[in-house]
Order: sequence, then structure tokens, then C-alpha cells
Amino acid sequence: MSQRVGPAQPPLWRDRNFGAYWAAQSLSAAGDSFAYIAVPLLVLHATGSVAQMGLLTAVAGAASVGAGVFGGVLVDRYDRRTLMIAADLARLVLYALVPLAWLAGPQIWLLFVVLPICEAAGMVFQVTAVTAVRNLVDRHRITEANGRLQATYATAAVGGPLLAGVVSARFGPTAAIAINAASFALSAAGLWLVRLRQPAEGEGTDGGVGRERRLAEFLAGVRFLWRQPVLRSLTILLSVFIFLTYGFTDVLIYHVKNDLGGSDGTVGTVLGLAALGTIAGALLAAPLRRRRGFGVTWIGAVAMSGLAIAGIGVVGDVHGVTVLTAVYLCGVSVGGICSMSLRQEITPDHLLGRVTSAFWSTHYSLGPAGAAVLTWAAGRYGVTAVTLVAGTGCLLVAVGGVFTPIRRAGSEPVAHEPELQRSAT
Repeated sequence: MSQRVGPAQPPLWRDRNFGAYWAAQSLSAAGDSFAYIAVPLLVLHATGSVAQMGLLTAVAGAASVGAGVFGGVLVDRYDRRTLMIAADLARLVLYALVPLAWLAGPQIWLLFVVLPICEAAGMVFQVTAVTAVRNLVDRHRITEANGRLQATYATAAVGGPLLAGVVSARFGPTAAIAINAASFALSAAGLWLVRLRQPAEGEGTDGGVGRERRLAEFLAGVRFLWRQPVLRSLTILLSVFIFLTYGFTDVLIYHVKNDLGGSDGTVGTVLGLAALGTIAGALLAAPLRRRRGFGVTWIGAVAMSGLAIAGIGVVGDVHGVTVLTAVYLCGVSVGGICSMSLRQEITPDHLLGRVTSAFWSTHYSLGPAGAAVLTWAAGRYGVTAVTLVAGTGCLLVAVGGVFTPIRRAGSEPVAHEPELQRSAT
């Protein structure tokens, strides 16, 4: 049954509630882009080791995956806005500790404490943010809303790395981390102004979960995920994709600094300009999906990302690396928005947090190991060999999608109520 669209419905940018959410997310993304550059640079300055960068990424990623197991349960159990504000405030305090501790000299051990906790809080925030979109806009506008949010995140990600590179080069990476900490205070203040819609009757956030054990609650999301053929295929293929790409940023920063002789400012410029690819992908995702369908769009995006990764280690100059990184990020953006939107559209509200949690914790589970392997291999065998192998692997993921239900996927219907009852028990 198609949904009716009210003739007087205002454009999203004029929706004040969505606008407040949009602004808060943009501030958080802008600050995150500082840490995105500053934390790897901090490790590289102190140790000179890409393997250490990868190890920190792996430990933080493992904490994120662990938090994902229970994040969906929290999202479906408690107020979503409150959870996001709490996650912002926790990251504000923890990231602020880093520049203060660094006044006494490099404290690498502190990063191995702070970053995993921040990543765990970030996972809860991300799961909540995804489900909150469902409570902000009508279902038929979810892809549009995700595209606008992602485009804005990407715009922030253009200026963020550029400024982070300048700040790191002039004042040190700890100053960039301090700015990141301050951004979470602004994000929390913005979220305080947001009012989320109440779920429709029968789709309350409790949904009976208060009577279930936590493991059973998490497994309810896993069961729903597994029973949807498209979501099941996406989870499996994206697990491989994440293994191959989770440590890519560390490898890229090492490549620009070590192989191409770039400065901190150069790293920021490369990642900042490359983020234009994310903007392009965010703007293209909705029209491409409408015209080509989910399957063709997602498979094409993954294939494009794989080709770009394979070329990054071969191109021997900063300009070529920047362009190819932009192409890679464009593919990731298109594929990610389509995948996330499909999951939001077909999952009942009272299961959305747990399904999102199960999806992310499952397909990110191989990421930490992948980051450790990728960065170790880059230090031992060189960036060219690693990017060729990783890029080829991503192409094989795209080929795998052709032989799964993803190829013919569109907007799957929401499951009938009896099936939902079985999946939640």
C-alpha cells in the first residue's frame, strides 16, 4: 500500500524540528572530523608506527562492536534524545582529558583508555541517531532525510579536516582534539531543542522488551535481520567490506606522510577535499536509487569504491590520491545511505534499535581485525600491495552482491504482525 503525501507538506529544510536535529548532528560531525585526523597524527608523531595506529583503531573498534550488542536494547528501551545527549556529554569529558594529560608529555596509554570508551559511546549515539530519523520524518521521506544529513556531515567533513590539519600543524594534534571535545557540548545543546515524534500505537519503544532478558532482546533484532533475505546478504557482504576498509584512513594518512612526504596540513587537505566525494554521494543516493533501484545502486557503489582503493597505492602524487579517495568516499556514501534507508523503511519501530544494533555489531565485528592486519601489512609490504589486495577484495564483494537477493532488491514490505511477534519472542 503506498503512502499518501500531504499536498501542503513543507520541504525538510523548513521543518524546524528536523532543522534543530540537523544542526546538532552537523556540529558533532564537524568536531568528529578533527579527531578523525588528530588521533592518528598524535600516535604517528609519538611512535612513528602505522601498526600502532592500526592497533589503536582495532581496540577502539572492538569496544564499538561490543557496545553495539547492547546499544539497540538501550535505544528501544529508553528515550532516544536523552541517550544521544548522554553520549555527547560522555565524549566531551573523555576527549577533554587528552589535551590536559598531554601537557605532561605524550600519554599513548591514555588513548587506549579514552578512545575505546568514546567509540562505545559513539556506537550508542549512532544507533540512536539512525532510529531517531524514523521519529523525525514520514517513512517516504527517510531516504531524502538521510541524504540531506549525510550531505551536511560531508560538508562538515570537508572543512573539518582542512582546519584540523592547519590546527595540528600550528598548535599540535591535541589542540584539534580539544576542539572536538567542545563540539560535543554544542551538539548536546542542539539536541536538547529537538522533539521526537511518539511511535504509532502498537509500535511503542517498549514493545514488550521490558519483560525480556537482554540477550533475548538483542537476538530479536538478529532474528529479524536474518529472516530478511536482503538485509542478511547485506550484513554478510558488508562484514567483508569492513574488514578490507576499516583501517583505510590510517593507511592513507601513513601513505601521505611517509611515502609522499606530506605534512599534517597536507593530510588535512587530502581528507578535506576528498570529503567532497561524500557530499556527491549523499546528493546522488536518493535519485540513483529511484532510477536504478537499490540493488544496482548498491553494487555499483561498492565496485566503484574497490576500484578507487586499488588505484590509490599506484598513483604516486597527492593530487591523484585525493581524487581517488573522493571517488572511494562517494561510493561508500551512496552504498551506506541506501543500506541504512532500506533498513529503516522495512523494520518496525519497536525493533529498529535492536535491528540496527545487530546489523552494525555484526558487520563491524571483523573491522578491528581488518584494521590491525591492513596497517601491519602496509608497514611490512608497502601501501601499494595492500591497496591492490583490498581494492580487489571490495570488487569481489560487489560481484558477490550480483548473486544474492540484493541484485533484485527494492523497498521490501514491512513484515506482517504475526511474523513480527514471532521475531520478537
